[in-house]
Amino acid sequence: MNKRIVVIGGSAAGPKAAAKARRTDEFAKITMFQKGPDLSMASCGYPYFVGGFFDDRNKLLCTPTGVIRDPKFYWDSKGIEAKINTEVTKINTEKKTVEYINLETGITGQQEYDKLIIATGATPNKPAVPGIDLKGITTLQSIQDADYLRKIKDEGKVKKAVVIGGGLIGIETLEALHLAGIELTMIELLPQLLTFLDWKIAKLVQNYLKTKANVITKNGVAEFLGENGKLTGVRLQNGTEIPCELAVIAIGVKPNVELARQAGIKTGSLGGITVNKYMQTSNPDIYAVGDCCEIKNIITGENVLAPYGDLANLEGRVAGVNVIKGNTETFPGTFQTGICKLFDYNIGITGLSEEKAQEAKIDYVKVVNVSPDKPSFMNGKLLITKLLAEKNSGRILGAQCVGTGDVSKQLAIWATALKGKLTVEDIVNNDLPYAPPFSLAIDHSIASAHILQNKMKGNFTGISALDFKERLQENHDMFILDVRGADEYEQTRLGVGEVLIPIVKLRNRLNELPEDKNKEIITYCKISLRGYEASVLLKAHGYTNVKVIEGGILGWPFEKEK
Repeated sequence: MNKRIVVIGGSAAGPKAAAKARRTDEFAKITMFQKGPDLSMASCGYPYFVGGFFDDRNKLLCTPTGVIRDPKFYWDSKGIEAKINTEVTKINTEKKTVEYINLETGITGQQEYDKLIIATGATPNKPAVPGIDLKGITTLQSIQDADYLRKIKDEGKVKKAVVIGGGLIGIETLEALHLAGIELTMIELLPQLLTFLDWKIAKLVQNYLKTKANVITKNGVAEFLGENGKLTGVRLQNGTEIPCELAVIAIGVKPNVELARQAGIKTGSLGGITVNKYMQTSNPDIYAVGDCCEIKNIITGENVLAPYGDLANLEGRVAGVNVIKGNTETFPGTFQTGICKLFDYNIGITGLSEEKAQEAKIDYVKVVNVSPDKPSFMNGKLLITKLLAEKNSGRILGAQCVGTGDVSKQLAIWATALKGKLTVEDIVNNDLPYAPPFSLAIDHSIASAHILQNKMKGNFTGISALDFKERLQENHDMFILDVRGADEYEQTRLGVGEVLIPIVKLRNRLNELPEDKNKEIITYCKISLRGYEASVLLKAHGYTNVKVIEGGILGWPFEKEK
């Protein structure tokens, strides 16, 4: 008898699971239910459609060859019955059936299954504050949301808008609306944007974003203000009122699990469906994939919510095989690799941040490296990487990278290092492709590993910008040494009582340094390469307490004197 496979959900994970099940078994009866009117939506492309990077909406629904993935496509090309505008209302695990209703006609029905895949996705969070239902308040979760915001862009009538939430979707939405010429304010309740990043790295992003929009942190929305049912502004928790005609809410999502919960399927402490490495739920005949489920963080072993489109497809692929062949394929979990674009700035992370490493009680070492992605004569652009490794083993734990350079390449290298459980020593002589159009002779990733290796071997003692700032505020007795050139010093400087002695003159001006060779000396330059060289020189001359500001001037997240 041919297997009967039912898939609930038609966005990313569901269609991938259905298609993989078909490729695994030509004769299985596969039915896919989608509550909305569209299938296989490229939801990560919504902000770019809104921003006008492309104009043809159908590109969000098409195959690479331009064919729209509608029910006819699924039936003709894959033999999959796709029922759109159809909501599954109940899972009967004893009878192994699902009950459904066509939302257009009201017709109800029942479908039997041998194996069931739940891919019900997630729903945007919304603040429970007065005025939430005013016209002009939206999310960017569905293709209909994208249509609404694209219409606003094209009409050009909205002049002021707020984006509530400083996560990935909020950042991407802000860029899209900025391209429409809208005056924007980003509101984030927490002390920083992009909370998956450590504070200093997030602060660098925030400094850049402030050149494009107003940014408010540590403040939330208390009320949406309106007249005649239309949004006119927001009142913040501190009483500030911001006029606006549009508000986009981007404060995260919650898994859609009610259908599964009512069927007695186990959910986890984070609110998602619990699955094993086969993407199998607590019911052996039911699998769950995508944003509705919890998966393992590979490094810590703890469950996480990871609503990413790439992971949804990978999970769907695993489940699609297993509903046909039994549990032969596994999904290992996630490093929670993420990346986004903010105008000319690129932002990403893979693995653990410093905060997450602390939560996991992992003993780690860290460095910040600032350097270009290519030589200056090939118009190299800035990269700022924070790299973490386990202290004793040197195993890579995570990397954060931001800047105008090729962040994606760096994250791909570090994500692969995490997958292979590579150490700092594995990376320092990594054989990567090199030519000036693509990389420095020593790639930024390798240079980052070199710095961390030097720190682990005791050749380099760094101090983070945050720690240095705190020591300044506490009035620590330090000798602060800027070893850049005089022209660089005139262009910009920290203004914290530093002494300028260019590295090329330092050997001949050691008499200007403290007589006490145990006194704490802090060195730095533009990116702290010369700062490191100065520290080596000073240590050779008997100075015992020399530290280098990691990342130098370009990695300094605070205000400068000039």
